[in-house]
Amino acid sequence: MAAVIPMKQESAGVALEDGYSQRLCESIARWRYETLPAPVVATVKALILDTLGVIGGAARAPGIAELNARLARWETSGSATGLTGKRRYSPPTAALANGAAGHALDFDDQHDPARVHTSCVVLPALLATAEDAGPVDGREFILAFAVGAELHARLGLACHNSLGKGWHPTMVFGTLAASLAAGKLMNLDRRRLANALGMAYHQASGSAQSMRDGVLSKRLGAGFAARAAVLGAFLGADGLTGTRRTLEGNAGLFALYERNEVRPEILTDRLGEEWRTLEYSFKPYPCCRCNHTAIGLGIRLHREGVNPADVSGVEIRMGHVNWLTVGEPYDPARNEIVHAQFNAAYSFARAFADGRVDLNSFQKPGITDPRIAALTGITKVIADQAIDPAAIEPARVKLTLKDGRELEAASDTIKGSPQEPMSEAEVRAKLHGCFAFGLDATPVEADRLAQRVQRLEHEKNAAEALVSAFPAG
Repeated sequence: MAAVIPMKQESAGVALEDGYSQRLCESIARWRYETLPAPVVATVKALILDTLGVIGGAARAPGIAELNARLARWETSGSATGLTGKRRYSPPTAALANGAAGHALDFDDQHDPARVHTSCVVLPALLATAEDAGPVDGREFILAFAVGAELHARLGLACHNSLGKGWHPTMVFGTLAASLAAGKLMNLDRRRLANALGMAYHQASGSAQSMRDGVLSKRLGAGFAARAAVLGAFLGADGLTGTRRTLEGNAGLFALYERNEVRPEILTDRLGEEWRTLEYSFKPYPCCRCNHTAIGLGIRLHREGVNPADVSGVEIRMGHVNWLTVGEPYDPARNEIVHAQFNAAYSFARAFADGRVDLNSFQKPGITDPRIAALTGITKVIADQAIDPAAIEPARVKLTLKDGRELEAASDTIKGSPQEPMSEAEVRAKLHGCFAFGLDATPVEADRLAQRVQRLEHEKNAAEALVSAFPAG
């Protein structure tokens, strides 16, 4: 299954020979379930289950009820399911609804080095595609998911500073990766896969400004990407032609979006042999991943018995891209949940004061808690020049105590990553907690869905199995 894509060197950087995108699609067309390593299959199942739990938890998230009300007003039937409320929609609309829910709590998986949230785009796209084009058996569903997860991670790694340029890589790269995943689910040949990729690229968008402004449009981005992926895949299947030089053209992804600051070999070298899918992280805290190391340090300091009342100043240091994303001062007067989710000062203060961060940490009126506001008011978040500007994991915290002493804590790993994984008990507690929070669903209902996911490769109709086992709420 390995892809060999010719490249040539030019003075302006790495230029790719025409046909690069076509050969990538040819490689994907050859993938088969039987060649997936067992750890990849296990990881795919874990990603699917985690995402379904997060979608359930988002049923009460701001913006999700409003989005579904608007969509349901426009569409009263269709061949696919919006999981929140079990509404029937067209496939693109179902992908939009489920993708937005999958991203709404900012509790969804991430490939940390690539800085992409994948399953909130890929799973909604595949569910909608499979419900319309199916039945699709579980093995083909898992294979298609592996295509999307692997390509999304590799695109994020190859385009290594996309977020720093102001793009939202979850959206831009997710649209492309999920279109190929959906195309693979429909067993498209190389030519039609290339058309699906081109159609997806023609729709690809996504600015990081929503996360920097802390507004609800941020959580809709995954839904927009999933919708575009589904539409692109079906139009490609119908024979509509898309861009041929989607990645390598002079107005293709690498040149136009990434200014040719790309390492294309990461996308294609040993594709299908070495698996980036195994590098995905699962989030232990429902907020921007850039906050998570600082949260872990805050919990550590709380457990060590440091009293926030004894602190006169807090300094949080992180890499430049993290700082751009979550480093602005916290303003409780805004009273906006997304602002809290994308703010290192707030997230650290919650962890330090409470000794935990969970779904209730990012709810009103808690986000204006005077205790927390007082801590954020004495907190500075700094871009540390000694930290790799693109690194997501490292964080340093220094507390200045009122008696003049200083306490420091630091970490170069991030909870939920392969280097510092969540325990099985923590994963199960997250699943149960999400379904209880969003749908008032019981642990029994959550475990019933988990059992269905664990035997997904044996299902004759994967989408029906997952949708029917999802708690109605």
